[in-house]
Amino acid sequence: MMCKAMSLCIAYSSTIGGLTTITGTSTNLIFAEHFNTRYPNSTEINFGTWFLLCIPITVILMILSWMWLQWLFFGFNFKEMFKCGKEKTDREKASAKVIKDEYEKLGSFSYQEIVTLILFILMALLWFTRDPGFIPGWASLFPKYLGYATDSTAALLLGLMFFIIPAYPWTKTTTKKSNSINYAPLITWKEFQACMPWDICILVGGGFALAEGCEVSGLSQWIANKMTPLGSLPIWIIVLVSCLIVTTVTEVASNPATITIFLPILAPLAEAIRVNPLYILIPTTLCTSFAFLLPVANPSNAIVYSYGHLQVIDMVKAGLGINIFGVLIVMLAISTWAVPMFRLDTYPLWANSTTP
Repeated sequence: MMCKAMSLCIAYSSTIGGLTTITGTSTNLIFAEHFNTRYPNSTEINFGTWFLLCIPITVILMILSWMWLQWLFFGFNFKEMFKCGKEKTDREKASAKVIKDEYEKLGSFSYQEIVTLILFILMALLWFTRDPGFIPGWASLFPKYLGYATDSTAALLLGLMFFIIPAYPWTKTTTKKSNSINYAPLITWKEFQACMPWDICILVGGGFALAEGCEVSGLSQWIANKMTPLGSLPIWIIVLVSCLIVTTVTEVASNPATITIFLPILAPLAEAIRVNPLYILIPTTLCTSFAFLLPVANPSNAIVYSYGHLQVIDMVKAGLGINIFGVLIVMLAISTWAVPMFRLDTYPLWANSTTP
């Protein structure tokens, strides 16, 4: 039971944590690219606003997921679990010893780890401060090049630093004939080529191409027009149905493929029924990541399943509850704190000027 619970915790927490930022999952990136391309006059979606929207969702869903898995595999005795001064069982002592031993094996921070941590923090700060919304960001320092400074700018700049910063403190080698400095970057191009997940780049790029094909061919607009009668329904029902559909589809199709198919359909639908597109697109994007039921639904699910501790029925029982929690929390968010953040109760002017 412990192995099953821990395996599912690792798989689910990696997925839930990815919801928090635009760069956390490929589906978030695809949504941001599609939205900013279709609505170039909109400034609502950026790293800061997405983080403020999703951090409560992530925290609530993480807590509920822990409670669900705890109850499902071990039972949930609140008084016993949080009792102070109780004696640890042999299993708890053994678990604590394993964790302590593994932690000690890590040793102290190395020079490379410290530099990587600093660069990561700098990149996160640049993402947050590029265009926070409530104050001018650093992108406003370049008025002649408005629109050119994006989240990709910070990522490429800090990524380039890995090829420049030395992996070890410089040392000087002196011989009778010459003096030389021993220099090696944190990452070499050969290492980058070997470790870079090119398959993900091709998958996401293919998703963009598929979305563009749906737009240019008129397929997405045709489907949206056929769905226009849904406008007579309350908006929360439309959002709920969209969330349930993508949550179901993403269990058998990849997340990028699912979001790529539905975004070009739902955006014209929102325009046709005169609803803020974000009201439908944000919850749909978030629910696309709720692939918790099957090993094939998500790479993290497949990885933990490959270790042999889980059966498919274990993932189905655990994932069904988390799927339900996820959809309900997203519906709560989009109906409460997301409304003033993105002015979801009004139809924005930027929705009238779209790029096909």
